[in-house]
Amino acid sequence: MTTEREALREVAREFTRREVAPYLQDWEDAGEVPRDLHRQAAKHGLLGVSFPIEVGGEGGDLLDSIAVLEGMFDEGASSGLMAALFTSGIALPHLAASGNADLVDRFVRPTLAGELIGSLAVTEPGGGSDVAGIRTTARREGDEYVVEGTKTFITSGVRADVVTTAVRTGGPGAAGLSLLVIEKGLPGFTVDRTLSKMGWHCSDTAELGFANVRVPATNLVGAENTGFAQIAEQFVVERIALAVHGYGIAARSLALAASYCRERETFGKPLLANQVVRQRLVEMRRRVEVARTYVREIARRHVAGEDVVAEACLAKQTAVESATYVCDQAVQLHGGTGYLHGTEVERHYRDARILPIGGGATEVLTDLAARLLGYAP
Repeated sequence: MTTEREALREVAREFTRREVAPYLQDWEDAGEVPRDLHRQAAKHGLLGVSFPIEVGGEGGDLLDSIAVLEGMFDEGASSGLMAALFTSGIALPHLAASGNADLVDRFVRPTLAGELIGSLAVTEPGGGSDVAGIRTTARREGDEYVVEGTKTFITSGVRADVVTTAVRTGGPGAAGLSLLVIEKGLPGFTVDRTLSKMGWHCSDTAELGFANVRVPATNLVGAENTGFAQIAEQFVVERIALAVHGYGIAARSLALAASYCRERETFGKPLLANQVVRQRLVEMRRRVEVARTYVREIARRHVAGEDVVAEACLAKQTAVESATYVCDQAVQLHGGTGYLHGTEVERHYRDARILPIGGGATEVLTDLAARLLGYAP
């Protein structure tokens, strides 16, 4: 990590210590992150760190974004908090890359300034990871598209002002998909349900409905029927980001567990005096270090322009498996305390469970990697 990125990581740490950690449990209980946190993150140069300056970002890259995420996880930010605060990272890249100045001015700049909240709506009820099977339709009528359908598991869907939505404008399969920006307040656009979850409690998640919603054709992102390619192009970054979530909360849980084992005494001696505890901590450390090293390397190769689609799948799996193991062991080492609601390791344990599912389930990504690596018939 360069000196500049270490400085950026420290900015993220300080932001988390001051603006996040004291209030996080309240946000978890409330089920959402306050809108003002987006504005504060923008003021500190964190919200748009990896977006180009010309679209309102800070001009950094994926490695800068990783430095921010790592810094925030260092100080106890939860995976759910990061999903809610940085939803722009999945909602805006397609718009920024489109070269459409109108979309950039109306949606990208104000979102990166913390004035709007964006989300990405791809998944549908019963659809899961099958992006090519999307059934939400957008029918062109003059200068508008008429949208009909339902989306589910939409991160920041309750609070979102703008939703980058995958719709079917053409025939069946991947070739018939487009991306359309749908704004809150349009007649027929509804938040049908707020979804309660095992983890990610402060990340509002919604089921969205579109009933005869008329969307200006100027809100089309890129060319019609190029949506699948646009979505796929951003999958590597999304999967690497979730991998950082994985080893980020794992590293934090390890630090909390090690500290607890030094302080907690049983049978007249600290937990750390037990060989089995020391060995458990070392195994946790090994998994964190392997995941961090691998993910950083794949991110570096991606920034350098290499094709790392398969490797990103493997990196995500490695990191999220680290998270599920380490967070589980951190709760075990905390004993009954680790099972209490509001204990930080309990929060990370719950949050870790979504990571092998979100951004492409492990099973789907493993099969994709098999095909890309030449292991499929």
